Order: sequence, then structure tokens, then C-alpha cells
Amino acid sequence: MQLQVMNSPFNQEQAELLNRLLPTLTESQKVWLSGYLAASQSASVPGTAERPAPATEPLAESTVQTISKEVTVLYGSQTGNAQGLAENTGKKLEDRGFQVTVSSMSDFKPNNLKKIQNLLIVASTHGEGDPPDNALSFHEFLHGRRAPKLDDLRFSVLSLGDSSYEFFCQTGKEFDQRLEDLGGTRLYPRVDCDLDYDDPAAEWLDGVIGGLSESEGATAAPAPAAAPQAGDSEYNRTNPFKAEVLENLNLNGRGSNKETRHLELSLEGSGLTFEPGDSLGVYPENDPALVDLLLEETKWDPEEIVTINKQGDVRPLKEALISHFEITVLTKPLLEQAAKLSANEKLKELLSPGNEDQVKAYTEGRDLLDLIRDFGPRGVPAQEFIAILRKMPARLYSIASSLAANPDEVHLTIGAVRYETHGRERNGVCSILCAERLQPGDTLPVYIQHNQNFKLPNNPDTPIIMVGPGTGIAPFRAFMQEREEMGAEGKSWLFFGDQHFVTDFLYQTEWQKWLKDGVVTKMDVAFSRDTEEKVYVQNRMLEHSKELFEWLQEGAAVYICGDEKNMAHDVHNTLLAIIEKEGGMSPEKAADYLADLQQNKRYQRDVY
Repeated sequence: MQLQVMNSPFNQEQAELLNRLLPTLTESQKVWLSGYLAASQSASVPGTAERPAPATEPLAESTVQTISKEVTVLYGSQTGNAQGLAENTGKKLEDRGFQVTVSSMSDFKPNNLKKIQNLLIVASTHGEGDPPDNALSFHEFLHGRRAPKLDDLRFSVLSLGDSSYEFFCQTGKEFDQRLEDLGGTRLYPRVDCDLDYDDPAAEWLDGVIGGLSESEGATAAPAPAAAPQAGDSEYNRTNPFKAEVLENLNLNGRGSNKETRHLELSLEGSGLTFEPGDSLGVYPENDPALVDLLLEETKWDPEEIVTINKQGDVRPLKEALISHFEITVLTKPLLEQAAKLSANEKLKELLSPGNEDQVKAYTEGRDLLDLIRDFGPRGVPAQEFIAILRKMPARLYSIASSLAANPDEVHLTIGAVRYETHGRERNGVCSILCAERLQPGDTLPVYIQHNQNFKLPNNPDTPIIMVGPGTGIAPFRAFMQEREEMGAEGKSWLFFGDQHFVTDFLYQTEWQKWLKDGVVTKMDVAFSRDTEEKVYVQNRMLEHSKELFEWLQEGAAVYICGDEKNMAHDVHNTLLAIIEKEGGMSPEKAADYLADLQQNKRYQRDVY
């Protein structure tokens, strides 16, 4: 309905302003606005708060009284993204007068679910559709027979994932469905976020606030922006710091099959701080040579000015393709969007229902250049096409240094990724930028990704066992630098593996010095290509199973860093086998023992 002077209490100017505004509002914004107006009206009438509802509205009065202002926010997070969003959600709700509890799922007692009226879930999906480590026990409980009926529960789920994986946001979808199955009611629909999650997460939070406030019958005015706390940095994921490259070295010896870069970056003037176990987010650039091939294939003008985001920022097309958009990964959603722009019937046929395996096979190892060469679309304006591309995601790398040992610096250990598939040479976006195009004096846009799920024990006397083959050695270099600085007395044991002792023992002199000085108590290495039969870190663990179990019994914490699909999976099974054998336990008891270690933060993984 259009507002007019004749059908409303507004003058002509007010009616015109409202007619322009109202069609642009989302449902959550309309809910918020109605609540705000109701609250301000109540506040302006003396005695309104004490005035009882009319006798004809007992149900409404009862409903308002039973709605709780308490909100529980649970997160399942592997790298820290979900935790950061959960904590931000808690803060925003507290600013609006809610009493909020924010907790990791592993720290939450599932039996308390029955006591909760308002539950928010923020969960990432790990690997092939699995819950993150700190969500495993809660996920198992919720999907088990002991899960209670939750008829009084109102909930909403924010799900994080990567649409290039088949089981995109699977964990969040499972939590959302299970809470409904148990009788819960959604106070706002689930939102599934891809790698660029900032905008959809903000919309979800607005919707949640609207849903919670609608139930109360009123909404508080927006809270003022919080003042920065002492020690906070202005630089973060959405405003990265341009860190100068101080050193860029190849850690592998001549003749190695690998190239592993050691980067030292300056954080001077950034205010950024971190702890061992945290990661550094790096925003890379695409290879200009690949961008040139794309432009040649599409016949687009490299200098055409294009809009790159919802805020209306503009760049020349070539610059936008180099620095702003992801062009090396294909996802099913991208193919579906491209099909809408293309007249190519083969692409539409590929995306037909039931062809999931064919889509997965096609996207594996191919990039945007392959898509355009195979299916087009041809003749589509550049602006229209780039609108379907994902924003360039940051790459997360385990920090390989201690801030206490290297003030104003952060070190990284990055393995160069090169391979051939589908008839073309392929390169890792960030790793080859670092290996081939990044020089001392250049800068990289970076931010700190805090990760509370991979931290040294609070007690420096606690023994630690570190398993980190290849670049998985990175956080353990940070651990040892930190322990050396603080004079920690706890024992430490490293298991490291790679291909060849002579060329691939990363940071060899540092580890040997720590071993000699007693900073590292034990070190066992496995170089798979130096022996006729390949030997890996899990083989070394089995060789020392008795002593390793003794360390566990003494209270040692176990840390694993590296490839999840193979190494971390094998090491996990090896730990189970050691516990079963040396502890004289059944497989079920051994699994419970390891799960207890995980619950008590004595088994932590930084896997990718």
C-alpha cells in the first residue's frame, strides 16, 4: 500500500520518504523497527511499564512473561572462525540487554539443554562433512538416544563451510534438523555461509535479534559501537595489515622434491598480537599469467572498470581478477550460476539431477579457465560474469614463531604446491606467490586468526607430545620458542617426518640445538624415502608405544598438525592402538580414553 496524505497521519514529505524506505526493508528490519517504535511509545507514556494488559489479552500477557532474556550461544570451531562469530554474537546480544552464555560445545554439559529456552548454534564443517573436534561429543549426544525432547526450545543455526566441498555446511545442517526433530522451534532460519561469511553472518545476527525481540514484544534501540579496548588492533580479517616481508628462504636442500618457504614478516606498528597455536590469515593474489589467459579467452578489456562488491567499490578488470576474485577453484554453485549465463547445453546436461558424481569429477582439479574453455559463456559482459565469482578467500597458515622470542615479527612455513592435471600445469595460489613472486620489501595483507583449540597447556610443567610431519612442524617451532623463553620445565617429545633426511629436515639445526640444550627432551624422526620400506611418524610412535603411553599416564598433552585425510587419520588410529595395547583396554575403552583426552584439551589437532 502506498502511503498518502489522505490515508495516513503523515504530511506529503513524510509519506514520500516512507514510500521510498519501506519497500527496501528486510523482514528482520521491519520486525526491529516495529519493536523499536513500540518500545519508544511505551517509554514515553508515564506508568506504561506497570499498566497490566487488558483482561481480554491473558494469552499475550502469559507469552511475554515466559520468554526468557537468557541466550546460550554454542560454537563448534576448528580454526577459530566459528568461535569468533559466536563471541561477536554474544557481545552484540549483551549490548541489547540479553543475558548471554557463550561456550564451546566441548565445554557445555549436554544435560543442561532442557533448561535452555534460546539457543544459537555457530558451527563449521570440517573435512568431508565432519563436525570440528570440539563439537564431536555434543554432536554425538544430540544425535543419540539420550537427547531430550526440546519442545520449549527456540533456536537458530549459523553454519560455516566451503562450497567447493561436496558436504557443504553439513554439520550446521545436521544440528538444525536434529533440533527441529527434538521439538525445537526456529526463531530464525538457518544461514549457510561460504568462505566469504561476513555479510551473511551479519544478516543472520540481525534476523536472530529480530526473532528474539519479536517474542518479547519490543526491541531495544541499537547499541552504540563499543570503544576499542586497550591493546586491540585496528587490523583484522576485513581490514588486513600490510606486513613487510623481511626474509623469504627455501628450507629444502638442493635436489629435494619439495620447496618449503620460510617467511618472516614484520608486524611493527600493527598492534597485532598472537599466541603459539594461532594462525596467520594471508590474502594472496592470483597469478597474472593465468589472468592474462582468462582475458585472452573471453576477449574482455583488461582496463574496463568493474564493480567488485555490494559497497560499490570499483577496479580495472585485470586488477579485480588478480586481487579480488577466486579463479582457481570450481564449485557446483558456480557451475549452476554459469549455466544461467550460458547457452551451452552440455553444461546444463552436466548439472542435471543425478549427475552429482560427474559434477564432482569435473570440478576436481579444474579452474575458471577450464570452465570458460569448455562451456563458455561467450559474449557475456565482464561485469555480469564476475558477479557470480567468489571473493578471494584468505589462506590460513599455522604461525611458526613465538612473539616473545621474535617481537614485532611473525614467521610462516609454506610448502609450494605445483602439480599437473587435465593437461595443464597448476599452482597453489598463495604458496607459489610466496615461492616465485614475493621478495623482501614486498608486503602481504595479513590478519591474526586466534585458535583456542590448539594451545600449550596452562601449566608449563605439563609434558607435551608433538606430531608434525612436513610443514606440520610450524606450530611446534612456535611452541618450543615460547617454552624456551618462559623457561618451561615440562618434558617435550617431537615426532617429525618427511622424505629425505639430508634435504627435507625442516629447521634441523634449531631442533638439534633444542635437543642438546634440553629444551626438547626427545625427538624421533621418520624419512620415508631413505629406506627401502617407507617409514612414517606413526611407525615411530608404535616403536615407542610403551613410553608414549607412560607419558599419557603422567598427564602429557598430545598435539597433531598436518594433513587430515592421511597423516592425522593414521596417527589417530595409531594412538588408539597404543592405548589399547599398553593400557590393556578394549577398543571401546581405548576410544573413551582418547575422547576423554580430547574433552580435557589434552588431545588437540591443527589439521587441514
